[in-house]
Formats: sequence, structure tokens, C-alpha cells
Amino acid sequence: MPGLDVNGTTLHYEDEGTGPALLFLHGWGTSGRTWGAQLPDFVRDHRVVTVDWRGCGRSTHPAHGNSVAEVVGDLVALIGALRLDRPVVVGSSIGGSFATELGVQHPGLIRGVIPVGAPGYWPSTQPRAQAELVANLRRDRAGTVAAWVPGWYAPGTAPALIDWTVRQILDSGVYIDEHQAAAVGYDPRPALPGLQVPIHYIHGELDAAIPLEVPRTCAALTPGAEVSVIAGVGHMPHQETPDRFNAALRTALARMTPAALATA
Repeated sequence: MPGLDVNGTTLHYEDEGTGPALLFLHGWGTSGRTWGAQLPDFVRDHRVVTVDWRGCGRSTHPAHGNSVAEVVGDLVALIGALRLDRPVVVGSSIGGSFATELGVQHPGLIRGVIPVGAPGYWPSTQPRAQAELVANLRRDRAGTVAAWVPGWYAPGTAPALIDWTVRQILDSGVYIDEHQAAAVGYDPRPALPGLQVPIHYIHGELDAAIPLEVPRTCAALTPGAEVSVIAGVGHMPHQETPDRFNAALRTALARMTPAALATA
């Protein structure tokens, strides 16, 4: 099982395929396994790296360092250690925030950013809800997660997928709750006008966790940014309708090629 010791933790990652590099970042509490429906397609013509960021999945679950800054630092180290050649970073939910911060802080390291259902500034507008979530997680973690996660998915989603997501979150470290507590202080909007890498938002039409206005607002602030909306899905389109998500991702990647950017 490949692991990388970095910044006081050990990250589990998987690295397959050859070609332009893609780095996939999962959402809060899950793991790189959530990208399982993307791997068979994209490893055919890309080098694909998935990583369980600190506190999640098969990586270690440290009590410290569970912040956007520390996770971004881990990812910078991972890109360097694996010698990834300017990957496009695809991030689900809070993974989209990590991807965006990589683009803001380290534009020379990556080729583009594709946030998927990313929270953007939304939690900063919901301080009372965030505080209640953190309190509920401390009081009844299992019950809170079991009640919350079904709303991430569109109606009709297979119960087994929802149950699997719940299990992954409960298996991850309790210390990642720091991300939920800190989310009220995160707002990428001031930095987006100066973003120096392409960004393409993918969002589920029925995302009840993060409204569609969020990627549209963020895109409007960012020169050249685009938004793709996948109809009939919620917060996890890469899992809900993999074929349609993969097609949308390929379209976004095509628009980030040097030739496409030169004619944009």
C-alpha cells in the first residue's frame, strides 16, 4: 500500500496510468475510493493519482494539522515527491476548496482546477448552521452523519451508496471536524479575480448542500471560468451518474489544453 510520509502524517495514494496528470481529491471524511468510477476511463490516457488526505481513509488520522493550509501543504509535497507534471486538480466538495487554494497559492505547480460541488464561500454565510453541525458531531457523531449524508444525494440514489459514504466518514478521524468549524472563516472570492490557472466548476443541478449560485458566483469573479451543470444529480455527481460526470470532466479537461487556452 503506497504511502508518503509528509508534514507529520502519512498519506495513502494510488498512482496509475501515463499521460497528462490528474490529481483527484475527495470530500470531507471519505477517501480516494470515491473516484472508483472515474479510474477505468481516465487511466487509459492520463496519469491518475488519488490520495486520501490527512485524517481520512487509509491515511493516518493525526490530531493536529487539520486545516486548509496544512492539507494544501501536504498536496504540494505530494506533487513534488511523485514528480507530477502540472496536474489538473479535481476536487469534490471541500476537496474543491483545496484544489482552488492550490491554484491561488501555487499556480506554477498545476495546470488547472476543477471543483465538483465545492462549497466556496457558502459555509461562511451559514455560521449558525456550521456551529450546530460541529456541536452535533461532538454529541452524536454517528447519528448526525447518518441523518446528514442522505441529503448529499439526489432522490432515488441507491441506499448502498449512501450507507457506504456514511461508513467512510465514521471510519475517518474525528479531528477532521476542525474543517467544519473553520469553514465559516473561508471565503475564496477575494482571490478569484487574480487566479492564474484555468478553473472549471462542475455542479449537480439538485445539490442541496451547496446551491448552484455558489459556483456561478465564483465563476463570475474569475476571468475565463466556466460552469458545467449536470442535471438530476446532487452533491456527488461523480458517484451518482459516473458516465455523465466523466463526459463533463473530459469536456472541462479539453478546454484546459494549451491549444484551447490559446484560442480562448
